[in-house]
Amino acid sequence: MELLRIEDLHVEVEGKDILKGIDLVINEGEIHALMGPNGVGKTSLGYVIAGHPKYKITRGKIYFRGKDITSLRPDERAKEGLFLAFQHPVEIQGVSLNHFLYNISKRNNGNGVNVIEFRKSLLEKAKTLGVNSEFLNRQLNVGLSGGEKKRAEIMQLLVTDSKLAILDEVDSGTDIDSLKVLTKAIEEVNNTGTGILLVTHYDRILNYLKPDYIHVLIDGKIEKTGNYELSKELETKGYNWIKENGVAS
Repeated sequence: MELLRIEDLHVEVEGKDILKGIDLVINEGEIHALMGPNGVGKTSLGYVIAGHPKYKITRGKIYFRGKDITSLRPDERAKEGLFLAFQHPVEIQGVSLNHFLYNISKRNNGNGVNVIEFRKSLLEKAKTLGVNSEFLNRQLNVGLSGGEKKRAEIMQLLVTDSKLAILDEVDSGTDIDSLKVLTKAIEEVNNTGTGILLVTHYDRILNYLKPDYIHVLIDGKIEKTGNYELSKELETKGYNWIKENGVAS
């Protein structure tokens, strides 16, 4: 089943063109990695798909599960099944991760959530990420390390039952052990049919979470698409290999 279709997407911010004709299709259960140098629009593409109001679509369409979502608000897109894990998660004082996740679950289940059953389920999911009840009781992202923030983001993914997850540099600020735990949880979600769009700079995470497709974004355009082996070429040749030689997709 087709989850996401982007057609000829052009986007600007404050009058500056940042995406210049993106075409992309992600199907159910697929993992797509989006790579490229700093400042080329990788994070921006994730925000645009999620509906960030800062970004103005000047041309093109975004379809999710066959529905045109180009004009939908972020909360409406989330209800359709889109999930975005932020590169730099926001700290929310006074709200525990447990309470935050409980309210997400209530929203997804029409308030028909048993508190005891939810807590039991949440603790099982927490084990997947190697965290405990003390972690769940902490304020959302407040005082958390980079790796802990990433675990909190993936905890949200485990609870939301999303159909497509956009993961923006989920590997940043994590050590090897944390990365293994995170990718195992992501893989479990992916095995249920959830599509993954993984934004990353390096191939480290791709050694654990092998993508079906890798797209290289340069200057607001996808300049090359390949399989997992493309990441190895990029590791040895760098992005200038594509810039200088005009390597086609």
